Amino acid sequence: MPFRSRETLERWVDEFHEARGAGERIKVIVQDGTDGDDTGLVIVPLENATVTIFMQPVEVGSATWSVTIEPHPDSTTLSSFQLHGMAVELSVAAELCAYLEARSVGHEETSGD
Repeated sequence: MPFRSRETLERWVDEFHEARGAGERIKVIVQDGTDGDDTGLVIVPLENATVTIFMQPVEVGSATWSVTIEPHPDSTTLSSFQLHGMAVELSVAAELCAYLEARSVGHEETSGD
């Protein structure tokens, strides 16, 4: 079944960063797939928030991606400047998700490639 390896996702994130000039803190971490393959998980750290954002395909082989925002127990209090910065970071995350979906269309990679 087609999937995206961690190496493929790292390449795509690097290409996005080079083309967009943003997202230098975005990284891909190890995530074991259902068959033990390293499918990768894209993490988008936010500078001024106490939430974690990650994105991944809705299911293995799908070109549709989902963004998950996980809250932390602490509240986030921001100045207007920090809130604007967070809005920019969220915009970059949305652009990256759309980019990953576009790159996933027709992408064929199988276990062991």
